[in-house]
Amino acid sequence: MKKAIILLILMVFSFQIFAQKNKEKKAEKVAQKQDTIRIANDSLEYEIIIIEVGFDSWLVTQQPKEFYSESFLETRNRFYVQTYNQRVLNPQRYDPDLYFQQINYEPNIHYGLDVNYMLYMYFEYFQKKYKQNLRYY
Repeated sequence: MKKAIILLILMVFSFQIFAQKNKEKKAEKVAQKQDTIRIANDSLEYEIIIIEVGFDSWLVTQQPKEFYSESFLETRNRFYVQTYNQRVLNPQRYDPDLYFQQINYEPNIHYGLDVNYMLYMYFEYFQKKYKQNLRYY
């Protein structure tokens, strides 16, 4: 009888551990799905897709897009893209796992507030998460 009770307790404990691991895996899958953000301007000519774990939850803690002027965002994005792309071309000095692909951002194209805001916010997140400073070459 004593062995049966111990066996039952072990089975319940094992089931609880298994159930907890399944919950964690499901939560991780949901978090990954939620961390993919796609933004496109009204005409759908330009879009930005950000796939970065943690970006979505970080973004909701930041100032809304209306806080920034479009000219401010465009100016910052031009500078950040230029710096980022220069680092892509210099893999001996900068981690190619962080700087793996150039960003095609043309300064004479009007991308709209949404796309500029998302790009700017991604650069801010990128700098904080990976301890990078895109403000200087």
